[in-house]
Amino acid sequence: MSSQAWNLVDAYIADRLIGEDAELDSALAANAAAGLPAIDVSPPQGKLLHLLARSIGARRILEVGALGGYSTIWLARALPEGGRLVTLELEQKHADVAAANLARAGLAERVDIRVGPALDTLPKLAAEAAGPFDLAFIDADKLNNANYFAWALKLSRPGSLIIVDNVVRDGAIVDPAKADDPGAIGARALFDALAAEPRVTATAIQTVGSKGWDGFAVAFVNG
Repeated sequence: MSSQAWNLVDAYIADRLIGEDAELDSALAANAAAGLPAIDVSPPQGKLLHLLARSIGARRILEVGALGGYSTIWLARALPEGGRLVTLELEQKHADVAAANLARAGLAERVDIRVGPALDTLPKLAAEAAGPFDLAFIDADKLNNANYFAWALKLSRPGSLIIVDNVVRDGAIVDPAKADDPGAIGARALFDALAAEPRVTATAIQTVGSKGWDGFAVAFVNG
């Protein structure tokens, strides 16, 4: 199958199971208008995050990599009354766009946007006792995936889920020609960390769709 077919299938899924959503569509339009890279999760992926958060009754969510807040909206909508989401974003411009998108979606009070390098912010969250988080979604610079996973684990509890996006990268994780690719290096380091960590049970799933050939890892924090 071609990438065109993958796109058509994603569009079919979105049409049949998601439908029009003014707030999410507005967020994507605002991201594009601000010149943000079009690297948000797809609508079916966003809804999957939403359903996973709802399925475990998540009340506290950590997101590493807000971009313009598209995935943040999906996750924040899964929170019950009194729930809280902390999202980390490196770029102030991106954080400003995300804040505006969240405000339009009526979710600003549920979300705490922290701006700066995530590896600086994550220790501060630990010092603040901001956790434990019931779900963590990691979608930031890929070279640091293993480091972000380690911090997400520290900020989790037994029964938490840790989800890491973009771990297949067009097969780069097993392509010798891409051995020096930073994203592939980060993905392989993540797989090594997951395999060596007895406190989690993990798997990874390959995906195809409007975002191409990629995949995500899911780790369950053992009791």
